[in-house]
Formats: sequence, C-alpha cells, structure tokens
Amino acid sequence: MYSDSGADGGSLFGGGGFMPSQSAGLNDNSFSPGGGSKKGGSQSSGLIPLTVKQLSSASQKPSDDNFYVDGQEVNNITLVGMVFNKEEKVTDVSFILDDFTGRIEVKKWIDGQDSEELVELRNIRNGIYVRIYGHLRSFQGKRNVVAFSVRPIKEFDEVTFHFVEAIYVHAFNMKTQGGLAGSRTPASTAVPYSGHPASSMTPNPSVNMRTNLANQYMAPASVPVGSNSVDECQRRVHALFDEPANLAIEQGLHVDDVARKMVGYSKQQVKDAIEFLVNEGFIYSTIDDDHFKSTNG
Repeated sequence: MYSDSGADGGSLFGGGGFMPSQSAGLNDNSFSPGGGSKKGGSQSSGLIPLTVKQLSSASQKPSDDNFYVDGQEVNNITLVGMVFNKEEKVTDVSFILDDFTGRIEVKKWIDGQDSEELVELRNIRNGIYVRIYGHLRSFQGKRNVVAFSVRPIKEFDEVTFHFVEAIYVHAFNMKTQGGLAGSRTPASTAVPYSGHPASSMTPNPSVNMRTNLANQYMAPASVPVGSNSVDECQRRVHALFDEPANLAIEQGLHVDDVARKMVGYSKQQVKDAIEFLVNEGFIYSTIDDDHFKSTNG
C-alpha cells in the first residue's frame, strides 16, 4: 500500500505514498520519551504533527513570541489538509488549508532558482490534499503558517495516519504533564515527529470521503459514564448530539440550539461542555465555529 510497486495509477489514490513510521514510528527512539532534544527546555528537535484546531488554540507567554501546544513549544510543525483559494504570485504561493478541525492560511515563499520547487507548487491545486511542513507565525493578530515544504498527498491513508499521530502526541504530552496543558513539557519527555515529505499529486477524493474524514480519525464510542473527567452537563450535551434526529442533521447543531435544550444550565456551561467534547474527539465543528456534530454520526 505504501510502495510504488503494483500501484494502480487509475485508482483514486493511485501510486505509492509513505508512512512516517517507516523512519520514525511509535517504536522509534525519536518517537519516544528519550527522543527529544538533549539541550533542555521545551523545544522539540523534530516535527510536531498537529491540527489546525491545535494551532488556533496554541498559547503564548507574555515573555516571548513562541507558541505552545500541550505545554510543548511549537517550532517545526507538520499539517495535512485540503487546499482552497490558492493564489500564485511572483514571490510566493498562498492558500487556505482545511483539515476539518479548522482553516488556516499557508504561505510558501518561492525560490526563483529552484525549478523543481516551482513544478511541485504548480501541481498544488484547489481540492487536493497536501502535507505541510513549516512554522506557525502571527501577523497583526492573525495566525498563519509559513511553509518550507508543500507536497501533494498520494495515499489517503497518510491523511488518516497523520491524525492518529497527532492524537498520540497530544495524549502522550498530556499524560507526562498529568493532564495540565498549561505547563511546559521537558524536551526529554516531549514527543517529536520526523516523517518524510510525500511526493506526486493525488486526485481529488470523493465528496463523501472528504465529509467523513472526521469520523475516520476520531470516533470514540461514547462518553464514559461515571468517569471523574466528565460531569453531568458534558454527558447530557453528548447525549443530545447522539440523538438520531440530530445525527441526521448534516451541518450538526448550533451552539444556541444546544443551549436552549439544556434546561438548567447556562450557555457558558454548555459552551464549556462542547469545548471539552471537541477536545476529547466526541464531536467536531462542521460548517463554522458554532455548528457541531457527533463523531458517531
């Protein structure tokens, strides 16, 4: 599946791709507690697989301009998602990356001397999936990614695998901090990532495959009843999203609709419960930041 041999160029994701674990999987030293930087601090020595949602909620400290996710300093990152609104200029190529957890602007500066890079960037089209390697930046209060590599994705399994890795890294970093996302994780316990860029183009997958992406990378069975981490409001909100009538609504439920149905709870309590369920992977945002749907739907 991840080899060029026997690839059917006419298939939906014809051709070979890659799986980052070929060089740094879960059993690799670079993907283990000992795989971080030896210099101390919280900066990872490798790439960190993230989602747009994580970038949007990344924290900053008043004393510096760095971003932190799960207590880990964000330096080099990798994202996957679909390309929208691509614009080509003489000096750069920019587009919106949508990974179904959110959208973020990506800019890739063009080296006029690198003809191979120009060819690859021309192969980036609206509607295809790409892998981004770059840095998170903020300009005039708006966050964006400055990419140093953009590669079309060949095998859709790479998209799914990316989110599995992002969940693993998030869970590992949270576990090493005892669940406190605000504190820094020493580099000796932080989980880095070191994959290899994919190459070649991928055809545009079907609409159904795109709309079901969230279910492919985060689909927990249910909120654990009796768990100390889940209060009654969170359980009731999750149950509401899991009602058959609400599962059938393509765009999901609006926050205001959920708040109206949650008698006895304030709107802020409902919003907090929704945020918890999103972070835990029980629901996801759909058409905007106010509509959510269960991952069981």
